[in-house]
Amino acid sequence: MKDITTKELEQKVKNGEQVSIIDVREDDEVAGGKIPGAKHIRLSEIPERLDEIEKDQHHYMICRSGGRSGRACEFLIEQGYDVTNIAGGMLVWEEEVEKK
Repeated sequence: MKDITTKELEQKVKNGEQVSIIDVREDDEVAGGKIPGAKHIRLSEIPERLDEIEKDQHHYMICRSGGRSGRACEFLIEQGYDVTNIAGGMLVWEEEVEKK
């Protein structure tokens, strides 16, 4: 499984790269703020919401600390998706967040 640091992802965003970020945290966690533009799909909902995740696009997966997003990556890789886990998750994200 591929990993990226929050700093590396922040740089991609600042450089204007189009990145697909999927936040797999629970509703109450996301209510506190998420990366601007990130799509919220709870980890437990991923299998039933695969149609919302473009298979021909690369996705960056995030959660609170990197564990749940890692599990999401493992599942999606098995389904043929190209994904990268964001190491450390929102605990180490230092840029702005968008409130739900």
